[in-house]
Amino acid sequence: MISVFGSANMDLVAYVAQAPKPGETITGREFRTIPGGKGANQAIAAARAGADVAFLGAVGDDAFGPGLRAALAEAGVDTAGLRVVPGPSGVAHIVVQDGGDNSIIVVPGANGAVTGPAGRDAEVIARSGALLLQLELPMDAVVAAARISRAAVSHAAASRAEVILTPAPAAPLPAELLEAVDLIVPNEHEAAALTGRDDPGDALEALLDLVPEAVVTLGVRGALYGSRDGTRLHEPAVPVRAVDTTAAGDTFAGALAVARTEGAAPARALRFASAAAALSVQREGASTSMPHRHEIDRLMEDL
Repeated sequence: MISVFGSANMDLVAYVAQAPKPGETITGREFRTIPGGKGANQAIAAARAGADVAFLGAVGDDAFGPGLRAALAEAGVDTAGLRVVPGPSGVAHIVVQDGGDNSIIVVPGANGAVTGPAGRDAEVIARSGALLLQLELPMDAVVAAARISRAAVSHAAASRAEVILTPAPAAPLPAELLEAVDLIVPNEHEAAALTGRDDPGDALEALLDLVPEAVVTLGVRGALYGSRDGTRLHEPAVPVRAVDTTAAGDTFAGALAVARTEGAAPARALRFASAAAALSVQREGASTSMPHRHEIDRLMEDL
């Protein structure tokens, strides 16, 4: 099982030919309301890619809350750990330009009320093969979840959840979080922000000073992988025509976690995640764009 401790947002998405400049008003061609949030996106991506997934987080008691829960449940995600808090749910205002590029403003809402794992969250994490984390929850909450996985070593002789961190939005990472992370998965901009290295290869090496394994995603240029055992890999992106790149990184992370929990070697895990992301960017929306396992497997046969 994969557990995801993270955010759930309702995405308010406007599709435009070109994003407006400051002070400019333009006319969009379409508007959609789509369940999202980096945590919920990764949970749905992992579930559709074939894993049993439990989501741990919060929604508000507003009109968006039930829709976010329903979207997770429809994808097969266990929502027993999705609690309701007073106030609005998290929202993301997204502008998608023709060609797929996007810009996003996130308003945390209920996500900001999550102070750490609660209820049976610790038990769920301890039973998981992987724990997916992002940074749309308060940092103290993320650290607390990661430490639960690390502490599980002393209580379960068999194993503990592998901690996979997507450091987005980019922020300074406390040492106690880095000590608990097994694999970090930033995009090239986040990797540069974390390390001060603009070159993705240099950033990868700097990340390996912090954590045992790292993947730096490069968009249309693929992804880099490195580990402290000396392995270095470059997985090219699958050439496709992008329609909407929203949540492509979350799709990649969710699928990567599935492949790793299934025991895939690094090269195959990267290829599986890249295939999932390639399928997602050909469709509009965040959670609505994420592929199912049979689609990923079919594309993998052609790679």
